[in-house]
Amino acid sequence: MFGGSAILIALLGTKMAGYADTIADRTRFGEALIGSVLLGAGTSIAGIVTSTSTAASGAPDLAVSNALGGIAAQTMFLALADVAYRKVNLEHAAASPVNLGQATVLIILVALPIMAWAAPPFAIFAVNPLTPVLIAVYFIGLHNAHRIHERPMWLPRKTEHTRQEDDDECDDQRPLWIIGSLFAALVVVVGFTGWIVGETGIELSRRFGISHGVVGALGTAVVTSLPELVTTIAAVRRGALQLAIGGIIGGNMFDALFIASSDIAYREGSIYNAISERTVFWMALTLVMTAVLLMGLLRRERQGPAGIGWESVLLIILWGGGAGLQIYLG
Repeated sequence: MFGGSAILIALLGTKMAGYADTIADRTRFGEALIGSVLLGAGTSIAGIVTSTSTAASGAPDLAVSNALGGIAAQTMFLALADVAYRKVNLEHAAASPVNLGQATVLIILVALPIMAWAAPPFAIFAVNPLTPVLIAVYFIGLHNAHRIHERPMWLPRKTEHTRQEDDDECDDQRPLWIIGSLFAALVVVVGFTGWIVGETGIELSRRFGISHGVVGALGTAVVTSLPELVTTIAAVRRGALQLAIGGIIGGNMFDALFIASSDIAYREGSIYNAISERTVFWMALTLVMTAVLLMGLLRRERQGPAGIGWESVLLIILWGGGAGLQIYLG
């Protein structure tokens, strides 16, 4: 069931990227913003169901590590997308101030739970006061992204390799409500599949004697993040580069809300004080990986090793090193 859910999530992810790109072109809201809100949240629905259901089942480490492991894996997926885009470094071609703003908000969203973990245990009706703050920061970040898209105070320098959103042509002329309905239907199916992943993940942890942190960060996180991998590669092949990056960064922002929903679902107190140091390690790792990605978006290197940017190389090394360490520790 775990493997079948992974395959289903991956297959549906391809369709979601196409619908999101069409909606971005038809509504003129912008690929980066649509990627952040619609594609990012839509492809993350499996993950939030997994984290929330496992938290309600009394598995805080699995719930939070699923969220943080998903952010780390999805950030690494951008490096794989960079490999797939052979013309130039992906971060150079898909320059967007919206993505820069979103990456900055993501760093805040990941840093706040570390502060709550280090603070004395405190909860009101079993919910930490930081949880509503996380939700507020997320929506403030979306509002900020919309303002940046509508009235940018600076623009990236255009080069021969820079790809603009206006370069895309929309071939799907079906009514927008049909496309939106199809996208929503896929979200529902992916969400239900995420619940199956969470339940089977807990059972796999019990049967094989693997810690919830490892199963969450490297098992359920990777599986529930497969839509991001598939949609990112599909968006790159369609030429929707800003949609690809926006979908990953926006999805990562939405993944940070998994922690908030998990805290609400976890009824034994504040979930921030119930997680292990291994889960906090993934928080720190995602901070470093997001900072590396942000630097790559700012630097906009044209070519690096093997035709990809140095930030992509570092992202693969960081994720691989973190995953290897978690497996070694068990």
